[in-house]
Amino acid sequence: MVSALGMTAVLGGCGNTGSSGVTLRLVAADYGDSAANSTTKYWNALAAAYEAKNPGVHVEVSVYSWNDVDRKVKEMVDAGHAPDLAQIGAYADYAAAGKLYPVSDLLSIRTQADFLSQLSDAGQWKHTQYGIPFAASTRVLFYNKTLFAKAGITPPTTWDELATDAEALKGKGVKYPYALPLGPEEAQAETMQWLLSGGGSGYTDDVGTYTIDSARNVETFTWLKDDLVGKDLTGPVAPGRLNRADAFAAFADGQVGMLDGHPTLIQQAAKKGVRFGMVPMPGRTGTAPASMGVTDWMMGFRQNGHAEQIGDFLDFAYDEKNVLDFSRMYGLLPVTGSASTAMSESDKAADKALHPFLDQLPTSELYPVGKTSWASVSAAVKQNIGQAVAPGGNPSAVLTRLQASATAADSNNAN
Repeated sequence: MVSALGMTAVLGGCGNTGSSGVTLRLVAADYGDSAANSTTKYWNALAAAYEAKNPGVHVEVSVYSWNDVDRKVKEMVDAGHAPDLAQIGAYADYAAAGKLYPVSDLLSIRTQADFLSQLSDAGQWKHTQYGIPFAASTRVLFYNKTLFAKAGITPPTTWDELATDAEALKGKGVKYPYALPLGPEEAQAETMQWLLSGGGSGYTDDVGTYTIDSARNVETFTWLKDDLVGKDLTGPVAPGRLNRADAFAAFADGQVGMLDGHPTLIQQAAKKGVRFGMVPMPGRTGTAPASMGVTDWMMGFRQNGHAEQIGDFLDFAYDEKNVLDFSRMYGLLPVTGSASTAMSESDKAADKALHPFLDQLPTSELYPVGKTSWASVSAAVKQNIGQAVAPGGNPSAVLTRLQASATAADSNNAN
């Protein structure tokens, strides 16, 4: 999307906290893929703009890779040195331990009201919001236009059409007619998108009870096993061993006909010159009723007692212009209504490329991140779901085992 920083911080509306000599420590994840677009630059520029308006507050920024940032924050908290602010992948464990400020203690009413409602709802633990959404994405079906043209097919809108298209692609020698990454890197994402496409509610029902082995979910994985994997339409690597990064790389190399992808694949495929299109994920009988949504999280820790300064800085960080700057820099979706509207109405090429994902966001379904058991359930899905579609595999048995472990994890976490 936008490779240069292009950072224009908005000073208007940011009030002086009236504090003196306060240092806020912020630990954040790096969304960049090189030093040139490291997220350190974004946060340092934002912090400098904020400090210029609030000379009594210093914002100290530490940025770590996604491989390390959650562990780093956990180590800081366990050692009794929690940061004031953390922008990481999960918040529920810290909320359950009483480590976080409720969002209502931090943000202005105006800022709170601007968040997309389903993202704010996902930030709740026991009906109180502790997690503040930070950057989002959804999933759409990417397809290789060149391969589709050679096979004489059009993008699918139903599962039957997807299977028919995959057969045609296989007939033309395409290596991965549909790439199905159910390997341990990110199988929980591919799984959830298929559960939603099958008309299920994902991993839980409307009241938050795990329903992994529901009849609808079993039907979904039975179809995948019999109609895609069993007919050799998913490529030479077993889905349980195919990781998302490898599937994306294969798509960028022109070896994949179709796959379920998120916004970062746009740049990856474009850099390799792949002609691709994007459509909503197919469902059983038509477009999938919901797409999978993902958001990362910002949170404020109680330990240092800086609620006023944390809240004031976050009100500034979530200004429409700053949210748009970050979203455009990394090809991600805004988490606020004001920035989402601005992006959806924009004619900029980079913004227009994100419109298919943005269209999905209002009806997207997120992981059950408000459950402290989710981390262990997600790990179990990553390790085991590939067995459901393997030769001789039993989708019902695999989902039943996952359901049993999820129920036990839920009980152990008293969530």
